[in-house]
Amino acid sequence: MNITHGLRRALQVNPNGLAVVCGERRRSWREIGARVSRLAAAIRSLGAKDGDRVAMLSLNSDRYLELYLAAGWAGTVIVPLNIRWSSLENEDAMRDCRAEILFVDRAFAAVGATLAKTIPGLKLIYADDGEVPAGMADYETLIAQSEPIPDAMRQRDDLAGIFYTGGTTGRSKGVMLSHGNLMANALNALGEGLWPSSAVYLHAAPMFHLANGAAMYSVLLSGGSNVVIQGFTPDGVAAAIEKERITDVLLVPTMIQMFVDHPTLGSYDLSSLKRITYGASPISDAVLTRAIRALPNTEFTQAYGMTELSPIATLLHWKEHIGEGRAKGRHRAAGRATFGCEVKVVDAEDRIVSPGSVGEIAVRGDVVMMGYWERPEETARAVIDGWMHTGDGGYMDADGFVYVVDRVKDMIISGGENVYSAEVENALAQHPAVAQCAVIGIPSERWGEQVHAIVALKSGASAAPGELIEFCKTLIAGYKCPRSVDVSSTPLPLSGAGKILKRELRKPFWENHERRVS
Repeated sequence: MNITHGLRRALQVNPNGLAVVCGERRRSWREIGARVSRLAAAIRSLGAKDGDRVAMLSLNSDRYLELYLAAGWAGTVIVPLNIRWSSLENEDAMRDCRAEILFVDRAFAAVGATLAKTIPGLKLIYADDGEVPAGMADYETLIAQSEPIPDAMRQRDDLAGIFYTGGTTGRSKGVMLSHGNLMANALNALGEGLWPSSAVYLHAAPMFHLANGAAMYSVLLSGGSNVVIQGFTPDGVAAAIEKERITDVLLVPTMIQMFVDHPTLGSYDLSSLKRITYGASPISDAVLTRAIRALPNTEFTQAYGMTELSPIATLLHWKEHIGEGRAKGRHRAAGRATFGCEVKVVDAEDRIVSPGSVGEIAVRGDVVMMGYWERPEETARAVIDGWMHTGDGGYMDADGFVYVVDRVKDMIISGGENVYSAEVENALAQHPAVAQCAVIGIPSERWGEQVHAIVALKSGASAAPGELIEFCKTLIAGYKCPRSVDVSSTPLPLSGAGKILKRELRKPFWENHERRVS
């Protein structure tokens, strides 16, 4: 199986069914199939060969979904770029994977033009409505001028996509996922009852992110319908649910909190919404309670995983959020291993620990990534005997429920986005006044965790917290930058080996919390 299998199936069994809605555009599977085969031909006409990388930097759109399919149909590899990254970070990713074709929309046309000046030979495609900027080819013209080509029929072990994630050393890593990885995850989710053929799925989470991608590939397999909005806003989601009778959506807990607390939510008809799948971070008891009250006809399912797992490892179903499951505290778990996945908790010597004991969560199955793009040493450290070591500390109870309690990796999850401390520290350390710095995650009611920096300044130097935050924004994406900074008048605490003792710095913020992550 490959990522175009769902489209081929839909063309056979439901060609006139509603495939995609985006604004006023409504297209059947037959129309999507014709456009995808022509877009694939256009990609090949631009010089792309089997395995070449094709990048996209865009807000959500129906064209994004078409490109996911067309890249596979053409035999190429899709590289979804992070819309929240700085242009320097995306340039680094483009150079790393050596993508020679970049699709951009209106919001990122200027960034694309800048990248074209710094990356020799980069071909730009304008995937939006309106006037086409100078130096770019037009997406719709390419489709109109191309003759359809047959599906390249990539194999399950062929590379399908490179999804960039933060790096512990300060540089992003390209997670290589095969056609088989992505289809295994999609089938696992369908087997668990997520995103069935009757689903009308709303793409509100960013389409570059594999959390949304997991749902997309399942809906493509099941033959459900896709409704696309440019991005998340509470009113935008509510209006789409009411107008298109949405049944399913994936949101991160921060989005759920903003949605259910929105003052005009009660003015919308949300009765069609059957399921909300959430992931990227746990949900607080308070937000879950408000969400259940605000959406009495909706069931909630938590998906836990990571990009390197295509991305789902465990699921916590609705019944564990309420009634007896909630009374047992199961709503605080990340769930149990999903179909096709095995989960274990291990100690520092990679030995399985007893139930209830904290160790590192590891996962095995067909969803485990091919590896990190051109980083064999980091791949070997992460994947040991077929087991992906997640970097999350947790325990498993006697019934197989996994609870995430800490992180082995130095990572923060803020608003559903992974932030690696090293990336932020590397930026802070470039400020001329900074002698030492440490970045940690601290509790936040809105974001789950908030990026917080503790900085010791050089002798005689001065720098205000706001100045340090603004400095970081010139180097890295805004969501990675500290939201708060403590400027210390004394050196930061060090271990005997000379490492900053982050656990000591975190302790005051997490003392009264059951988990040391949110």
